[in-house]
Amino acid sequence: MNFVLAAGGTGGHMIPAHALAAELKSRGHGALLITDDRGAKYPGLFKDVPVHVLPAGRLGGGPIGWLKAASAVARGRSQAKRLYREHKPDAVVGFGGYPAFPSLLAASSLGIPTVLHEQNAVLGRVNRLLAGEAEAIGTAYAKVDRLKPRFEDRAVIVGNPVREEIARLGELPFPQFDEFAPLKILVTGGSQGATVLGNVVPEGLALLPPPLRRRLQIVQQTRPEDIEAVRRRYAELGIPADLMTFIEDMPAKLGDAHLFIGRAGASTIAELTAAGRPAILVPYPSATDDHQTSNAREMSKAGGSRTIQQTDFTPEVLARQIEAMAADPVALNNAAARALSVGRPHAARDLADLVERVAGRKSPLLVGRQVTADEAVRSALGIAPAGVPA
Repeated sequence: MNFVLAAGGTGGHMIPAHALAAELKSRGHGALLITDDRGAKYPGLFKDVPVHVLPAGRLGGGPIGWLKAASAVARGRSQAKRLYREHKPDAVVGFGGYPAFPSLLAASSLGIPTVLHEQNAVLGRVNRLLAGEAEAIGTAYAKVDRLKPRFEDRAVIVGNPVREEIARLGELPFPQFDEFAPLKILVTGGSQGATVLGNVVPEGLALLPPPLRRRLQIVQQTRPEDIEAVRRRYAELGIPADLMTFIEDMPAKLGDAHLFIGRAGASTIAELTAAGRPAILVPYPSATDDHQTSNAREMSKAGGSRTIQQTDFTPEVLARQIEAMAADPVALNNAAARALSVGRPHAARDLADLVERVAGRKSPLLVGRQVTADEAVRSALGIAPAGVPA
């Protein structure tokens, strides 16, 4: 069968789409990606998958921004229709983000079955708009906020697909850690980095008891504008630190780590729980619908992580949390096992099973009449219908 995957250009959308594409291709299916300019340039992904960049637009910016978005969505939908007539997909899988919007609208208008995948614990805006048109909604969590009750029967828990190299980490023993071993900490702020981590983490590590501080080995992703200042601070503290602006080989870095400190993005949580790595999570406070706090809920409840809101994320609080998790080797090993207990390392397999079932049925469950690009954009912005053509 042939599948189109439509994903926004951030790592949170692109990584699970890449994992599904790899799984589908391993089964002999064809896969094609629709994304935006950011997604097309995302390093290390989709090297053997055709990539198409279509206009999508972003919802916002008042009436002028809405008009631009409606125009871009209409053009993207038209181009997607032409692409589908050539590629003939058996199903279109949307991973959220505005670049997925016109591709899914085009699929519904042509009667092509659609599957949505929601990586977060809160249903994203694009997925909320198109849930009524989808045959199925693959979710990463048992509880997904903002999913309307009438669509709950379409939700299937599959997890959030991770790269095969990450999934394999969960099958290996946790890196040896005792009262004499180095404490290896991995720090990341998502694909774009986070200045607050560069400001707080070195100062928090400086407050640890000397016996623990002397055992630290740090790998940290920082923003380009922060990297030299953070490097100088670690040198002043005498803490070995390998700093970079982008982590190319995340499976290797995560495989070496005893403890993770960073954001609670969907892919981050999926990788930590698939690999079985304990974490101190600092949800991004400006995330839409505060979805990162919701993402952290399951892992923290299981005992695999501690969650600190950014307003409370101080060096003193961080130092106390690191001590609580790492001062006792048994406690850290237990936290790793609890993180692994809520992992879904076979999410790519389970999502591939779901989209195969949907594609095989060839009977889309379209609810009511199909939504035009203009109507969908207006709905997203809460604007009453008017006479602007799609």
